[in-house]
Amino acid sequence: MMMKMLEAGGVPVLTDELRTADEDNPRGYYEFERVKAMDKGDTAWVADARGKVVKVISALLQYLPADYEYRVIFMHRNLTEVLGSQRKMLRHRAADEDAVSDEEMTRLFEMHLADVKGWLDRQPHMQTLHVDYNAMLVDPHPFVIQIDDFLGMGLDRKAMQAVVDPALYRNRG
Repeated sequence: MMMKMLEAGGVPVLTDELRTADEDNPRGYYEFERVKAMDKGDTAWVADARGKVVKVISALLQYLPADYEYRVIFMHRNLTEVLGSQRKMLRHRAADEDAVSDEEMTRLFEMHLADVKGWLDRQPHMQTLHVDYNAMLVDPHPFVIQIDDFLGMGLDRKAMQAVVDPALYRNRG
């Protein structure tokens, strides 16, 4: 949702469109596959991404080269919903959704999020805006203002707000 909002607001999006929309994400994934190889040293693409928005999962943020400045919009979502969404996607892909218990997965996610938040707080080349996904679905207006102010780009706030579609809020805990 955030990638779609930023695109609607006027920020160029870096995506290769390899992962297309499906039943789990009917508006698409907005991914750039090379991001997934940053931990293997593939960061040459970052220079060409200046001024664009790129989706990076929290586990890969640490691999972004430190010689650039970043503005990170960190999306927070109810962990029960995240687990439900992940299990649903695993079912659709016929994968083993019960490999780890919900309790253990919640504990691991919470530890990971705390580690990433602490790491982000220590990065002088990264500014971070934390956004509550669930609250934004209920009332996007204040979040759109915060995001526009954070990025300082004079975004199209009405277009961003129009992207928020509570009907797509399917994977609740």
